[in-house]
Amino acid sequence: MHNRKVKYNSSDSILSSFPSDPLQSSEFRLLRAGSGDAMHHLSLLLLGFIISLHLCTFASSTPLPTLTFSCSDSSQPDPLTLIPDRLTIVISGHSPRRLPLLRRIILSLSTHPSVHSIFVVWSNPSTPLSLLYSSLPLSLPSISLVPLPSSSLNLRFFPLPPIQTRAVAISDDDVSVPHRSLSFALSLWQASPTSLVGFFPRSHDLDISRRDWIYTVHPGRFSILLTKFLILDRDYLWKYSCSENYVKARFLVDKERNCEDILMNFVVAMEGGTLPVLVDAGGVRDWGDPRNRIGGNVSEVALSDDSGELEGIEVKKVGLSSRGEMHWRKRGECIREFHKLLGKMPLRYSYGKMMQGVREQALCQKGGKIVSCDHEE
Repeated sequence: MHNRKVKYNSSDSILSSFPSDPLQSSEFRLLRAGSGDAMHHLSLLLLGFIISLHLCTFASSTPLPTLTFSCSDSSQPDPLTLIPDRLTIVISGHSPRRLPLLRRIILSLSTHPSVHSIFVVWSNPSTPLSLLYSSLPLSLPSISLVPLPSSSLNLRFFPLPPIQTRAVAISDDDVSVPHRSLSFALSLWQASPTSLVGFFPRSHDLDISRRDWIYTVHPGRFSILLTKFLILDRDYLWKYSCSENYVKARFLVDKERNCEDILMNFVVAMEGGTLPVLVDAGGVRDWGDPRNRIGGNVSEVALSDDSGELEGIEVKKVGLSSRGEMHWRKRGECIREFHKLLGKMPLRYSYGKMMQGVREQALCQKGGKIVSCDHEE
């Protein structure tokens, strides 16, 4: 085993996405001027920078050189050198319960010809590294583990310097995407690289009676794509994590332990000015969705074949979104606060979705059943 160390200096700041000189940044002043909780928050962040993070893989016993990086431009690769037609996948992991499923998802994604590399960003410092080493397929050269010293949700969007592709997919650890659906989504992103491209839509809306923003689902329109699985330009990771324009918004994400995906939608809407692109493709599964449950039992999830599809019943829901109505209300409050902090409402509605293939919509009677006219016996 060798460790590729990524060392964070105390003069750099990424955990809550400070600019490269936190002592001069508005966010640092905000925390210093705040309550004791803010000072405690700051001390935890600075402690995180002193701790070395390890990109861990199983290979040679010789350690690779230590890398030092921050939000400075010099720490990031030259945009002209980024690979234009491949994809890096960054999977956010937290719960050890999901490790068996995560392993299978990684194995499936790693065989896709367009996937350049996969980074598992592990945000649960209490998980023993030995468990992660034994559970994940780190012997594969394209797979890297990034154990974080903090559970900050902002860190899932940090532009890791080893990311060598322009296209980056952000994924939860319980979402499986078949190869054909991933290929289709990547082709859509390549056609509109300044847009977010994803599978899971939500909406913002204005509650007239309360005069307040809400977070909801509309059947015919959407303005937000969840980071359960979405593809975006690598540059948006840098803007989210390092731009001073979003300092206070990032602090709100850390304070609430929620809404990092909504903030990313704000960032892309403000920086790119493009509408999100919703993908309608078969086989995409959110295994944490309680609707996967059958009889209250938990079943092991297994790969069905080498096509990148998974089959199984359920992975117990342990994520933030399992909190129900309170979760939805809190996310509406985030939309309101982001609007205030950023001074505008950049989210705009999209009304269509991109479908993978077109088929006959008419129904016919075949074999005594009413089925699609394209249906073959």
